[in-house]
Amino acid sequence: MANIPSKPEQYRALGLSTFAFTLCFAVWTIFSIIGIRISEDLGLSDTQLGLLMATPILTGSISRLFLGIWTDRYGGRWVFGILMLTTAACVYLLTFATTYLMLLVGALGVGLAGGAFIVGVAYTAAWFEPERQGTALGIFGAGNVGAAVTNFGAPFLLVAFGWESTAQIYATVLAVMGVVFILLAKEDPMAAERAGAKAKTFMEQMEPLRELRVWRFALYYFFVFGAFVALALWLPHFLIGVYGLDIKTAGIIAALYTIPASLFRILGGWMSDRFGARRVMYWTFGASVVCTFLLSYPPTEYVVQGIDGDIRFTLEMSLPMFVTLIFILGFFMSLGKAAVYKHIPVYYPMHVGAVGGVVGMIGGLGGFILPLTFGVLNDLTGIWQSCFMLMFVIVAAALAWMHYAIRSAERVEWAANEERTDLPELASPQLFYPLNRKKP
Repeated sequence: MANIPSKPEQYRALGLSTFAFTLCFAVWTIFSIIGIRISEDLGLSDTQLGLLMATPILTGSISRLFLGIWTDRYGGRWVFGILMLTTAACVYLLTFATTYLMLLVGALGVGLAGGAFIVGVAYTAAWFEPERQGTALGIFGAGNVGAAVTNFGAPFLLVAFGWESTAQIYATVLAVMGVVFILLAKEDPMAAERAGAKAKTFMEQMEPLRELRVWRFALYYFFVFGAFVALALWLPHFLIGVYGLDIKTAGIIAALYTIPASLFRILGGWMSDRFGARRVMYWTFGASVVCTFLLSYPPTEYVVQGIDGDIRFTLEMSLPMFVTLIFILGFFMSLGKAAVYKHIPVYYPMHVGAVGGVVGMIGGLGGFILPLTFGVLNDLTGIWQSCFMLMFVIVAAALAWMHYAIRSAERVEWAANEERTDLPELASPQLFYPLNRKKP
């Protein structure tokens, strides 16, 4: 960055984009709460409910690719503001739906809120120097706490006013924020460079996607973000079905998962700047493997044939233990979300929107595919914990691929006696070998 903005300008941009993203994320996950009431009213199966919850995630995921490109080309101020106004209109129109099919169509429009993520990433990254981008993007990404806002606040609005009025309140707040953002936000520091540069074609903007590394990052994000969104949507329904809680209590407990999975993203960004995103990703996947394995164990009755007769006992996870494991899982997923996006502005500073859009799209598709799959698995297996069984398989595969890729890069590096590394985000060379090696 030739001209680094002043600190007040940086904080202004970061604050506006973070608050706007928080509201967008709250809207994006609104079906986690109002979907339960709609399901009761229409008599939906778990598969149908899962599809309704997941449909906004589909739109939000696919739109990230195009919104990222538009942000690279036109800047985040207008793209972000217009996106919020458009989404607010879609949320309001949702309240006129009277059939399941109409709700699905309306949910597609609501899903545009999810595209706000990549717009904010490209806009925020442009304001900060590379050594501070990890922390800044971690703070911005904490806007995921919008899911907790919905899980905590929407049940009370739902009980008091009904799902239609709840959606209208959400639409009004988002529309106001869209206007405020356009009026108060400034053009990012890359605006002058974009104006003076020759416009890139779509294929030129997509050029980095030929690298396998981009798709590896996308798989990481499929779990740390896609599974986060899926659980944020599914947990209230899970808690009501498994532990017999009412919707208010289930929403509050779900917020205990979504809050750390959002706010600790700030810590993840700082740790990625300080210790390196590679190490943070190992911590994330290792802890997630353990947590999802324990959470996937269904209540089981055992019969042991003893000397004096059968010995019977039952293994079943209590609600406090479940909440504890969910909290831990959310904490480490938040670190991983920040670590994944630490890579992108370092590798692709002129393609943050395009590359980040693809990674965000794949991650968002996890938020679409997984809730739908959770519902299908419930209907097919009759086991509530099947959702965590699926998550265990995904995170184990991501950990294996990451470790294989890193070791392969190290072998090439050592054979060539070079200090080149596959991941430049090792920001603390004193902590790592072989970066301490001296050239002969």
